[in-house]
Order: sequence, then C-alpha cells, then structure tokens
Amino acid sequence: MPRLYGLVARFETPEALYEAAQKTCAEGYTKTDAHSPFPVHGLAEALGMKRSKLSAIVLAAGAAGALGGLGLQYWVSSVAYPLNVGGRPYFSWPIFIPVIFECMVLLAGLSAMFFMLGLNGLPQPYHPVFNTPDFERASNDGFFLSIEAEDPKYDGAQTRAFLEGAGALEVHEVSG
Repeated sequence: MPRLYGLVARFETPEALYEAAQKTCAEGYTKTDAHSPFPVHGLAEALGMKRSKLSAIVLAAGAAGALGGLGLQYWVSSVAYPLNVGGRPYFSWPIFIPVIFECMVLLAGLSAMFFMLGLNGLPQPYHPVFNTPDFERASNDGFFLSIEAEDPKYDGAQTRAFLEGAGALEVHEVSG
C-alpha cells in the first residue's frame, strides 16, 4: 500500500499562493513546499525557507580557483621552469591576471552547477507530488502548495480545512 505523502492544494493566482504560504507558515507548518511556473517574489521567505549556502560555496570555489591559478603560474615561472624574458622578474604578476580570472570563473561556475544540483537533490525523476491531479499545470499556469504528512502539525482533516480556508481551489491527498 502506498504511503501518504501529504496534501497538495491548487490556487488560482500567484498572489493567492503567496498569501496561503504566509498563513501556512504563521499556522506553524514546517514541512511545506510551493510549486509555481515562475518565481514568485518573497514566496521562499513566506514559507520560512532558509537562505541557500550556494553563494558562500561559489565564493569559496572562485577564491580557490584564483589562488590555484596564481599558484600554478608562480610555480611554473619561478620554480619549475624559470626564464628571464626581457629582464623581467620571474614572478611578474600583471601578466598572470587573465589566467587567474579564468581559473576563478571556471571553478566558480562548475561549483555553482554541481552544488546547485546536489543541494536541490537533483536530478529527481520522481516525486510523490507528481501524482497530484493536474500537477502538470505547475509548469504552465498552476500554483500549488504542499504540506507533507510528516509535518508535526499535520492532521488530515484539519489540514485540509485549513488549506480550503486559505483559498485553495482544490485540495488533493497524495500518496507516494
């Protein structure tokens, strides 16, 4: 027998979804998610989601790439294969700037892509919320709010009544 995932409610507009998300967070629900065909400003904050760690990871990776590029060029030009070109010093840093920049961009971009996928749990070819009737509208014109059954405040009948009172057009019980 499939396990109960929770309730998924459909809303008419992004404003209605935003207001329902605020009410849901204020009511004390914590295991929630919103699904929309486009970003809704402030929706993540309305659901009480924390700020992503991705920006700090990308900054660290960019700094590591820049230092790695500088270190590699210093080692090659000053230690491994020193050449006196036109009387310049071995460590002539201005010429290293393009490579430093490119290494920084390379590591920052790659870390942004891979860590974004990892932190979001992607690729995820299946999720229980996909079983919601008309959920394919979430990529076109549908606005959905889900509350998981694992939420400490979840009670099937009370949560359904809460979502209907928050302005949901439809509320569906979803199994996963």
